[in-house]
Order: sequence, then structure tokens, then C-alpha cells
Amino acid sequence: MCRCLLYVFTIVLSFSVTALADDTPDSWPAFLGAGASSTNAETLPIKWSPSENVLWRATLPGHGQSSPVVWGQRVFLTSVEGPQKETFHILCLDLQSGTELWRRSLKNSSPVANSVYVSRAAPTPVVDVSSVIAQFESGDIVAFSHEGDELWKRSLTVEFGPFVAEFGLGASPCQTEKLAFVLLEHDGPSHLVALDKASGRTIWTADRTARRSWSSPAIIAVAGKQQVVVSSAGSVDGYASDEGKLLWSFKDVGGNTGATPIDFGEGRFLVGASAGRQGENADAAKKSNFLIQVTTDGTGWNVERKWIAEEASPTWASPIVHDGLAYWINRVGVVSCFDAKSGELVYRERTKQSCWATPFAIGDRIYWFGKDGLTTVIATGREFKLLAENQLWNPDDLIPEESAPTSESTEERRRAAAMFSGPTLYGYAVVNNRFVFRIGNQAFCVSK
Repeated sequence: MCRCLLYVFTIVLSFSVTALADDTPDSWPAFLGAGASSTNAETLPIKWSPSENVLWRATLPGHGQSSPVVWGQRVFLTSVEGPQKETFHILCLDLQSGTELWRRSLKNSSPVANSVYVSRAAPTPVVDVSSVIAQFESGDIVAFSHEGDELWKRSLTVEFGPFVAEFGLGASPCQTEKLAFVLLEHDGPSHLVALDKASGRTIWTADRTARRSWSSPAIIAVAGKQQVVVSSAGSVDGYASDEGKLLWSFKDVGGNTGATPIDFGEGRFLVGASAGRQGENADAAKKSNFLIQVTTDGTGWNVERKWIAEEASPTWASPIVHDGLAYWINRVGVVSCFDAKSGELVYRERTKQSCWATPFAIGDRIYWFGKDGLTTVIATGREFKLLAENQLWNPDDLIPEESAPTSESTEERRRAAAMFSGPTLYGYAVVNNRFVFRIGNQAFCVSK
């Protein structure tokens, strides 16, 4: 399953922090970015169409739900291929032209039926100055140099046992300078695992209760220390990034199975929760879209829910904060805007499409990336002002991909099959004054 995407300059979304030197090239190094991009609002396009401002399109093998990551002039993506998801791919594209620089493939150690109901290359890779690390829902994880040389590879199921997951795993890793953090949550024994990025060896493991969730962890600074924060199916938990100690846990929450914690600075972050496809989490979700504040007096931790975003209920897109306002979007495209300090509702307005990718705020505008390729651009501020509506593709121009098998034995499955029948805008990166978008079998670069 997918979710999508961060914090650039004054942009506040979630983030997985990599310690970066002053000479680090422009980058988008993890799911939801990582605060490293030097892009500014003036250099990004507000308007585009299939025939305008699309710099390149690239065809990808198989299907993938992960977002692109970027380091300098290299774009990295993952995908899966085969009726049993037999083959995983890691690709490197040139940012300027979309040309494929290299492709590496590995055998899936735990093949399962390739279906629209099961995650398909859902976790987004992480990249830094030394390597790109790609995790797949099978537990296979591999590191390559930027030139495509394999550095290390391992199967997490060897250490932690097979995954029992009807719909697969979807959480993307986050990272610090030396560690990558992998969340393995399913119906069996679950874990948060810290891996050494240089060698792939396990540094620490935190046991977690079995649960069904596809939300990704985030690195959030609290009292000057990096914590791995996990918002997942009934709890929000903070772990010490260096040793894996559980520092605090907030359990008055439910339905938080898709959205990533969104940093607001000073130990504050947003939590998103959904009622669920059948409304099974409706009651819990009513109190579970909120701003949380974590503080410490040096001897213990205090966790406080500051306010609740009334009637907000996202699906995969996480909420964001920008210029003192917090924004949620629900499954039918309704944007709810709240005062970030008080939680007071500022407005509710409807866009034309729901979003799977997290919206992106920069300067005086916010981009809402519709699932079916329509990006709605609005002005920031306390009044809803439409700036543009941009369709990324014409359906007739897309490269067809082989459909994954579906089982339409129930009404729920028939509705799900219809939802997945067309191309989905899963995620993006913003880097070097460009957007790089990803659907199942293609990538697009949009530039002013």
C-alpha cells in the first residue's frame, strides 16, 4: 500500500532526517523528503498539462507503489514484476533526461500472488551520499552504490520470521546519518528494526504487538534528540533513535493505519487517522486526527493532545502544516483547514479528486496531487483560493501495463478492483526545481 510526501524550507510535512553536509547536492532522500531540497516556490511550475512543462516520461518495469527518491542528478525507484511477484527491480534514472542509467533485479525470497489487494513495491527507498537502500514487502532489503554496485543484501524474514499480512507491508523506512529504521508490522510478531546503513547489520530491535497498519515511521526531534516516532493502529510511540528504547506511548488513538506523523517543530506533530473502508474505525478516528505535543523535564516524558481536527479523516495522504495552518484531505477530496495553534476550523472546500500522495506546501501555495492525475493548486492562507488544476496524463497516452489478477468474489472486492483499475499517482519528489511523479509503471518529470 502506498502513502505519500515533506518539509522543504518552511514546508512542514513528515520527515526522515539525514545529516547533510553544506556541500550536499540537492536531494529528496526518503519517503516525504528530508528537508534537503533547495527548491523554492518561484522556480516551480503552477500550471502544466500532458503537452506543457512535462520534461520527460520514463517507462518502468512491472508495477510499483513507492515514491521516487533523488540524490543530485540521480532518481531511484523500485518496482515488482511477475505473477508471484518473483522479481524486484531497483532503477536509477537521470534527472535531466529520464534516461535509465542502470537497473538491478533480485529474486523475491517470499513470493506471493501479484494482486491489486497486496502491496507491490510499496516501501520507498532511502538514499544518502554513499548508497541507496531498497526494502521490499517480502523482507528482502538491499543496498547499492549510486553507480549500481551491490554493497550488501539480506532477508529480514530469516531473522524475524515470515510475515503474515493479507494485504502486504507498506511502511517505508526512515533514516538518520548512520541508521535506517524499518517497521515490520503484520498479524504475527512485529518489530521496529534499526540497521547500520554501511553494512546492513541489525543495531537494535524493538518488539511491537501484532497489528495491521501501513503507516511509515518518521524521525522527529524532541528536546534536541532524534526520536523514531511510529503512529500505528492504536498507539503513537516514540523510540530513542540510537538505542531503540521506548520513551513514551500515547494510546488514546485509533484508525491511525495510513498517515505518517507530520513534524511541526518543538516536539509537536500531526497525527492522521481514517474511519476505514467500511467505517470500522469511525468512532476512534473522530478523536484521532490531532496535534500532539511531547515534552520532557529531564526525568520523564509528557505527551499531550493539544487539539482535535474535528470531522477530518484522511486516507493515505498525511496532514500537513504550513504558515500556521494545518490541512487534511479526505477520501472524496474535501480539504479541511485548521488554525495550527488553536485547532479552530478555518474552512472546508472540495477539490475534484481524492489524494493518495501527501500534499506539498511551499511559499504561497499548496499542491494537492489527485489520485487520478489532477493536481489542484491553491493559495495558502485563511481563504480557499484556486490557482490551477493540472492534469498530468491523457489516459490514451499511457503505456499499458499487465493487469494484476483480482478476485471479485465479494462486493467489497469488486469495489476495490474498480478503485485500482486505473493509473494512480502514488508519490513524488521535489528537487532541482522539478517535480518527479510516479504511477505504477511510469515516472514523469515536470519543470517550469
